[in-house]
Amino acid sequence: MSWRSECIWIELIAGSRKLSNFCWAFILFLGSLGFLLVGISSYLGRNLIFLFPSQQIIFFPQGIVMFFYGVAGLFISFYLWCTISWNVGSGYDRFDRKERIVCIFRWGFPGKKRRILLQFFMKDIQSIRIEVKEDIYARRALYMEIRGQGAIPLTRTDENLTPREIEQKAAELAYFLRVPIEVF
Repeated sequence: MSWRSECIWIELIAGSRKLSNFCWAFILFLGSLGFLLVGISSYLGRNLIFLFPSQQIIFFPQGIVMFFYGVAGLFISFYLWCTISWNVGSGYDRFDRKERIVCIFRWGFPGKKRRILLQFFMKDIQSIRIEVKEDIYARRALYMEIRGQGAIPLTRTDENLTPREIEQKAAELAYFLRVPIEVF
């Protein structure tokens, strides 16, 4: 999602509130809850999952392992639900030709530095860089090369753009910022 005028380009960045993250967090929660109930059932010697027929699982070592996997899965599921509720990674990129400033804002994890704000002068932008790696897992990323700062990523790690889409996005941004494009 983006908004453009002659002087300002604002691109909204989706964070961790995506359907796939909701699905993975929910599936992980249910699976780990199942492991935990099986581990507790083996300790108590009673069936706690009434929908499924009970089988004898010996507490040592199978029950302990099931209990451990259940607890570990619940912690990971809790972490995923927290990142979703805090919407970690969301924010915006703002390119302002009128004020000659570029602002990159992202929400992080709660704490003193939850708000991540990077500001650069447009005169410090050297180029827009396209990085393409075509292996088993194709990776195409867009970077903004800043003088003295290095490369700042402009695409999410899970964003899978086609070669045409990444070229078009890089060309439009380079034209807007009046900088060259580099391909790696």
